[in-house]
Amino acid sequence: MTVRPLHDHLMVQRIDEGEQHVGGIIIPDSAKEKPQQGKVIAAGTGKVRDDGTRQAPDVKAGDLILFGKYSGQEIKLDGEDYLIMKEDEVLGVIEDADMKNKK
Repeated sequence: MTVRPLHDHLMVQRIDEGEQHVGGIIIPDSAKEKPQQGKVIAAGTGKVRDDGTRQAPDVKAGDLILFGKYSGQEIKLDGEDYLIMKEDEVLGVIEDADMKNKK
């Protein structure tokens, strides 16, 4: 199944940051914080301005982004978890070459 976000919405897949260790103890999945980094899977066509023109989104598919803990709506497609969020909820784009190779 494919989903095409509308207007200024983005479809994002969270990037896991690996196992978290605190003092040598492995934290179970239920107690871990959700990652605040993700990869943009799809982007809408952009926000419609007051004059009727469309403002192109600042992010595109493939970009790695940072977002807030409670951003977006969680959805599940074909067994995978995704977030649908507005472009306004994106805090920044990660431009580190090492991170782009992560996923």
